[in-house]
Amino acid sequence: MYVSPIREPLIKGSKDYGQVTKDILSPMAGKPSKYWYMGITLSGTAALFGAWATFVTVYYGIGTWGLNKTIGWAWDITNFVWWVGIGHAGTFISAILLLFRQKWRTSINRSAEAMTLMAIAMAGFFPLIHMGRLLLGFFIFPYPNTRALWVNFNSPLLWDVFAITTYLLVSLIFWYVGLIPDLGTVRDKATGKIKKAIYGFLSFGWTGSVRQWTRHETVSLILAGLAAPLVFSVHTIVSFDFATSVIPGWHTTIFPPYFVSGAVFSGFAMVLTLLIVARKALNLEEYITIGHIENMNKVIIITGSIVGIAYITEFFIAWYSGVEYEMYTFVNRATGPYAWAYWIMMTCNVITPQLFWIKKIRTNVVATFIISIFVNIGMWFERFVIVVTSLHRDYLPSSWSMYKPTFVEVALFVGTLGIFFTLFLLFIRVFPVIAIAEVKSVLKSAGENKKELHHE
Repeated sequence: MYVSPIREPLIKGSKDYGQVTKDILSPMAGKPSKYWYMGITLSGTAALFGAWATFVTVYYGIGTWGLNKTIGWAWDITNFVWWVGIGHAGTFISAILLLFRQKWRTSINRSAEAMTLMAIAMAGFFPLIHMGRLLLGFFIFPYPNTRALWVNFNSPLLWDVFAITTYLLVSLIFWYVGLIPDLGTVRDKATGKIKKAIYGFLSFGWTGSVRQWTRHETVSLILAGLAAPLVFSVHTIVSFDFATSVIPGWHTTIFPPYFVSGAVFSGFAMVLTLLIVARKALNLEEYITIGHIENMNKVIIITGSIVGIAYITEFFIAWYSGVEYEMYTFVNRATGPYAWAYWIMMTCNVITPQLFWIKKIRTNVVATFIISIFVNIGMWFERFVIVVTSLHRDYLPSSWSMYKPTFVEVALFVGTLGIFFTLFLLFIRVFPVIAIAEVKSVLKSAGENKKELHHE
């Protein structure tokens, strides 16, 4: 007889529906732990730091940054592309894995979806503040106006506005629709009248009837079908900001798939960073298991390998093209004044993720957390290398220049990190951090007999 291979259960422990609800809602009940207060204090301080930098930038202008005539994009656009990339994992986990019926997504999709919304909000901040005059931000939207001015529909910068806005709206609706059954559960478990009224309003009168579940599942699949293409379209369009230019190092057709794989790569790394902390702090080890972490690490191996191939391909095409400007740009990246940034990028993004081929490492929580941090750092430096090193030495040596970030730019980035983590900490206090209804749907598979026999 053939014995099926032993699979790790999706949910550990002998759980029933009532225990699942109790465990997942426990972080929302009672007073927060001291670690939550420490985290919110640290992230809140960073957010205030960023608010000060925002005021300085708006009041005095972007002359407070380290930009110059040669390098007009630097930390601002680097941070923009980095945050957009981080926002990719949520929709990927929720939409694509739902369409492919991957049950291991159920414990991690809620946090990933919330992370997407927060990351996209942080990403949108940087192009706005880069404009210098926030009050004129409405100029980027196409609508009939008395100025007789229209936006340039041929520009990928305008496509960014449409793509990211659409991505944000679809992700928001997808997240909220998935949250409705859990909001009904929270409403039923709430003790205070105010809480019960608020969650009752947010749950749209959810009762859990067969008709409601049927409609909910239908809408979820439709939204997943709409959201899945956005995983590929959004960062493809962001890559067009660079690829449609004539700047050496940017003018390349490999950017769309390269940017998409890099976005999923960095997005999964940030999901791991958040979930590893959350599972420990909120005592959710039985729901976010080593199996979930290992599956996400496998995605990181695949996308990290694609990113590594893209780096090699860039060098090959620069050499094969025979264009001296292209060749010099890539040699300058590896050996020029910003070589330190290039080799940090290569180490963190190409070498470090390959450690996940070793099972003991990809199933080790501490090792995974450390490597996820390295990936986050490496992907930030990738965007820095693409933006800054391609600009600082252009066609004319007389225009060559160096860029050094100012204290205000650093504070802006730290501020967005502070707002991001503050929002996530508030999220786990207000909403279930794990999808209760979806976890209950996999309880049967979690409790299956591991020694189940198949056909002879």
